[in-house]
Amino acid sequence: MKVIGLTGGIATGKSTASSIIKNLGIPVIDADLVARAIVKPKQEAFFEIVEYFGEEIVQQDGTLDRKKLGNIVFSNEDKLKKLNEITHKRIIDEITNKINMYRKLSTDPVIIIDAALLIEMNIGYLVNEIWLVIADEKIQIHRIMDRDGFSFEDAKKRIDAQMSTEEKKKYAHVVLDNSGSIEDLTNKIQKELKRVSEY
Repeated sequence: MKVIGLTGGIATGKSTASSIIKNLGIPVIDADLVARAIVKPKQEAFFEIVEYFGEEIVQQDGTLDRKKLGNIVFSNEDKLKKLNEITHKRIIDEITNKINMYRKLSTDPVIIIDAALLIEMNIGYLVNEIWLVIADEKIQIHRIMDRDGFSFEDAKKRIDAQMSTEEKKKYAHVVLDNSGSIEDLTNKIQKELKRVSEY
């Protein structure tokens, strides 16, 4: 079984690529869903986060206010580092467990790990290949502005806060340019899936 890491910067279309892959019947482990699961109430990470960041990041229903937490860590590098210390190891452990489960129980030739921070979290060792979804920066900016209602400057700031596309390309085995249509992206993905399935 081949394990493929799918990654990409904000508004490049990584989620679109992930949906295409799911629709083709390939199992996808979504790191964002794993990250949400480990910070649910009564989980160890939840208690550690609340202890460090304070009760004001807990919503009335008892769950974390992810938006408030995001605003705190987005503007403070030390606090972001602390949040990552609490969550990353647990996310990696859970993804590893899921990979092992698929290896035992599945006959699929390929599984995908969908992780925006695959490279930044140094979990490339979990996968056989890294597929990087990219898009022209102008397209990224307009997608963020349309999707999140951000100004041009705020959209650009979000992109600049991430590892650059050029830096990510150094780690990628496959680069999927998503500056065109969904059909175009689908064709590229199908071609790569065919290649890795025929190993």
